[in-house]
Amino acid sequence: MTPVPTVVVVMGVSGSGKSTVGALLARRLTAPFLEADDVHPAANRAKMAAGHPLDDEDRRPWLLSVAAWIREATDAGRGGVVACSALKHEYRDLFRRAGAGVWFLYLALDRASADRRVAGRTDHFMPSRLVDSQYAALEPLRSDEPGLTVDAVADPRTIVDQAVRAVRELR
Repeated sequence: MTPVPTVVVVMGVSGSGKSTVGALLARRLTAPFLEADDVHPAANRAKMAAGHPLDDEDRRPWLLSVAAWIREATDAGRGGVVACSALKHEYRDLFRRAGAGVWFLYLALDRASADRRVAGRTDHFMPSRLVDSQYAALEPLRSDEPGLTVDAVADPRTIVDQAVRAVRELR
């Protein structure tokens, strides 16, 4: 039997709505919320702001910080919701090793919508020219990974409703 999810990782490319959906989901589940962008090292934020994509070496300290948060949340029995791109299977494996019951909500978004959304931002460090690098790194959620794939163009409240139903079905 699948373990009851204790941490939901809302994943997807930049512009998919991770922050919005993640915050709404955390409120619905009455769980702590982590915006993974907030734990990026300053050097990563500066590199992306300058238009340079991160590589795995850049991402490693950031991913380890997110994994530490997941570990703390599961060890404390409080669970939580994390908004994190989690683009690669190996990153998601790191998160699953960090805490029992990690479950993924993949916000699948078509390229044109991602370009439009990221270009429309005024208060984010990720420039639209880096969307290519996100899709190049993206490994969609696999059938053997616990979670749900949804269409990110849907209304965030509709997505959250789907996620809450899916989480409850696991119990």
